[in-house]
Amino acid sequence: MTAEQVLQIDRMEQAVRLFGNFDENIRVIENEFRVKVICRGTEVKVSGDVENTALAVRGINGLLTLINKGEELTEQAVRYVITMVREDGGEAEEKLAAMTADCVCMTARGKPVKPKTLGQKKYVEAIRGNTVTLGVGPAGTGKTYLAVAMAVTAFRAKEINRIILTRPAVEAGEKLGFLPGDLQQKVDPYLRPLYDALFDMLGAESFQKQQERGAIEVAPLAYMRGRTLDDSFIILDEAQNTSTEQMKMFLTRLGGNAKMVVTGDITQIDLPDGKLSGLVNAAKVLKNIEDIAIVKFSEKDVVRHRLVQAIIKAYEKEEVRRNGK
Repeated sequence: MTAEQVLQIDRMEQAVRLFGNFDENIRVIENEFRVKVICRGTEVKVSGDVENTALAVRGINGLLTLINKGEELTEQAVRYVITMVREDGGEAEEKLAAMTADCVCMTARGKPVKPKTLGQKKYVEAIRGNTVTLGVGPAGTGKTYLAVAMAVTAFRAKEINRIILTRPAVEAGEKLGFLPGDLQQKVDPYLRPLYDALFDMLGAESFQKQQERGAIEVAPLAYMRGRTLDDSFIILDEAQNTSTEQMKMFLTRLGGNAKMVVTGDITQIDLPDGKLSGLVNAAKVLKNIEDIAIVKFSEKDVVRHRLVQAIIKAYEKEEVRRNGK
């Protein structure tokens, strides 16, 4: 049975953004729901079987919600809306509106940083509401970037005096000793993702100024030993490569008026075989402690290229197959 629904769009500009370059956004909707979408001015007509037409209309309304919130319609955003429509049905638009209303931070270029998935929104809310937050999930889910954004927000609001970013200097197949320079120069490549996120939020000049006065510190995990970190927002990145002893050492650095975020991907552990990951252990040990939140991301929260989701799924299937054998 064929159905047809007509949507009225307020402005022609919205219709242009909805369809995208060469109608790329609407082509995704048509292919995913097997419907036909035609635009005449500000009128959008959707036709197909009854169920798919209803889903496609919800998907288009979801995309219009993002447009009205000033969001860019990337292919990843379009596919995420489709996933939400299939899973949440009529609640998808409301959830999208709530998700995009949460502006975490403004970058140095004046661009708002917002959660792009429900998993990211849950993560941001967990950081706001807890002293220690563990963000566990695959690459590309925004774990580090959002944590840095939250740190910069707290710093700008003078809620804390320092931002401290750290990660273990564990080789992913490379040898640290072969890198040129002194110790700091050797570990800098491992800290580059943290530098990049801070440059984006603060701008290179402001970052350098704050680093010189000691308000921002980017250092390898070994530098944290023996310290008490008061009035600070501390982020431990790539925590899957900590040992249980290192993780305990880091967590016990927590001082007064401080907040900690620990991020990592337990599928990318570079520790020697048989060595237990401190992140895996901490997620088990700390799961029932008040004021500690553990947020787990899935491949649906990946905000990089759509192929990253496919790659993660393929490796997960291979892992299941291998373990099954």
